[in-house]
Amino acid sequence: MSASASPSAVPSYTGDANPYGGGDPYADYRGPGPAGFPFAQYADLADRRLGAGVVAANDEFFAERENLLKPEAAHFDPEHFGHKGKVMDGWETRRRRGVSAEVPHPTEDDHDWALVRLGAPGVVRGIVVDTAHFRGNYPQAVSVEGASVPGSPSPAELLGDDVKWTTLVPRTAVGGHAANGFTVENEQRFTHLRVNQHPDGGIARLRVYGEVAPDPAWLAALGTFDVVALENGGRVEDASDRFYSPATNTVQPGRSRKMDDGWETRRRRDKGNDWIRYRLVEQSEIRAVEIDTAYLKGNSAGWAALSVRDGEDGEWREILPRTRLQPDTNHRFVLDAPATGTHVRIDIFPDGGISRLRLFGSLTAQGSARLTARHQELGG
Repeated sequence: MSASASPSAVPSYTGDANPYGGGDPYADYRGPGPAGFPFAQYADLADRRLGAGVVAANDEFFAERENLLKPEAAHFDPEHFGHKGKVMDGWETRRRRGVSAEVPHPTEDDHDWALVRLGAPGVVRGIVVDTAHFRGNYPQAVSVEGASVPGSPSPAELLGDDVKWTTLVPRTAVGGHAANGFTVENEQRFTHLRVNQHPDGGIARLRVYGEVAPDPAWLAALGTFDVVALENGGRVEDASDRFYSPATNTVQPGRSRKMDDGWETRRRRDKGNDWIRYRLVEQSEIRAVEIDTAYLKGNSAGWAALSVRDGEDGEWREILPRTRLQPDTNHRFVLDAPATGTHVRIDIFPDGGISRLRLFGSLTAQGSARLTARHQELGG
């Protein structure tokens, strides 16, 4: 195992939570506080919508490993019991035991593990190990390791002796019924994580915040692709409003399947407008645009305009003038001439929302060269 990074818990929780006494089970939940985690602006690389999955676990006696990546918050039903005991919305293993009556306790090295395939390879900036509703049955400590393995490795291949695992979160004590957050400072590209709980217990949810680091060879083979898509390395940098749903939804894979799977702002009572600013995977030539308002019917944006800039200090240039949008409709536009840039901004008027933005084009020679250099820096 290689040298570890230097993460720190933000904030740090230890110890049991109180037994559930009725009422709102989240009333005594220990979360990140009003400011949230400092890394929460990044995308969740373990999002199921990106293709993430829990590919294996050594034990899931009480609750299955797949619960770790559910997008919604953990649910607690105090009356829900099954033939194995209390049914928990998380990943929960059986209680570990020692080898004999004389040695009834597990050793210091005994632990349970789960292997997680990230939805998109990337640089991890922060990890949340959420023990919601695990009050006296959470792990004493957790640790997280990362690996970069090409292709689609099987669990057996990931557990092979030739796979190099890098410590992202060293063994650290955690608290029950709490969001345990860890910053990660490691400039490497990872495809898989190994989540360890020492010695046993339950974890409700896992969130892995970071930046997608795509494979330049794959994008080159595609030629034309969506240069703002999260899975290809695009990302949201900022937005005027995130009241009902996050702006990151607009660059998720696939079409929206319900209203809250897009971006919707609060109702404006001034004469301004709402907007999202995106960073493309790298410098690109954009040739076609899709603006989708799927499932936004009485609350879709009325009009939209697109602008592009090249570089952090470049001037914004309008490439799609203010155009009327229809509710619950996918709008397609072919640009009169390719638009070159590194950033795009969509302005909607006056408020409302869109579900997806697609920008179809290809990398410029300069963009391709920079992306390849970055891929090599990250160990790709």
